[in-house]
Parts: sequence; C-alpha cells; structure tokens
Amino acid sequence: MKFLIASDVHGSNFYLKKLIERFNIEGADKLILLGDIYNHGPRNPLPEEYEPMTVSEQLNGIKDKLIVIKGNCDSQVDTMISEFSFIESAVVVSGDKTFFLTHGHVYNKDNMPTTKFDGIVYGHFHTGFIEKTGETVVANAGSISLPKNGTPRSYIVLDEGVLCLKDLDGNLIEKSI
Repeated sequence: MKFLIASDVHGSNFYLKKLIERFNIEGADKLILLGDIYNHGPRNPLPEEYEPMTVSEQLNGIKDKLIVIKGNCDSQVDTMISEFSFIESAVVVSGDKTFFLTHGHVYNKDNMPTTKFDGIVYGHFHTGFIEKTGETVVANAGSISLPKNGTPRSYIVLDEGVLCLKDLDGNLIEKSI
C-alpha cells in the first residue's frame, strides 16, 4: 500500500486542493494527515484561503481514503464538521518496516517513543526532513500551508518501506535509505 503523508493544513483550502491533486498524481492508496487540520493556531498567521468549512467538505468527500491524527490545534468541535475520526497516533506497515505516525507535539526526534519502530513520522514543527537517529528513520512531513525555517511546502510518500520527502510540486527533496 502506498501512503501520502502530510501535516499542518491549518484550514488552507488553497493548499489542501494542491495536496489532493498530488495524492491523485502519486497514485497513493491512503492519505494520512498528521494533525492541525482546520485551526490556524494562535501563533500562526492565517494561511492562504483560510476556509475550514471548505477544507472539511473536501476531506469528507474522500473520507474512505483518510487516516487522520489529532494535532495540538485540533479540538472536539472539529469532529462535529468531520465525517472521519481523529486518532491519537497510528502504526502502519510498509514493505517489511513498521512506522509510528503522530502529530509531533509529544513524540518527535527529541522525545522518541519507548517502543521500537523502524521509522517515526510526524509534523507539528512545519519543517520537513528525513534523518536517521540510531537505527530509526525519523521524518517530519513539514507543512503544506505554513512551512517554517525556509523549508518548502512538503509532504511524504511512504511506499515499500521507503520515505520520500517531496515539495508540493512533487519534486524529491530527500529519501530514506
């Protein structure tokens, strides 16, 4: 199964449309969103086309293809406009590798879960990267709408145990080994 993983939409209809386009072009089976779906958060500016209700309508339209992790800006009221569940974390198997998926405000490269995984993928910090910490691949999907620290708008494709960080135009930025 091929996964497209993205994070930190923060209510941007403009960038969600681009992400769904990339999802279709990539031919992914599941779209995994790592949290912060609708709310822009008090420390962030309003993203382009800030339209949380339109974002929910688009996501509800593909709900059977979604796995949605709850982020620190996601609240109970978000579930009232969503026809899908927000879960705390997920584990997926790709190839012969197991990946832990989370938002990143609790578990991240500086606070790894005690359970051993081949990879940990998260968002929250809005900075995309793939690196190795010991034997574990650690990756951040970045943000499609509000990237930080000069990083591009990005997402990750997970296929056959390999992580590929790409910009929102589909260009490869980094790849896991």
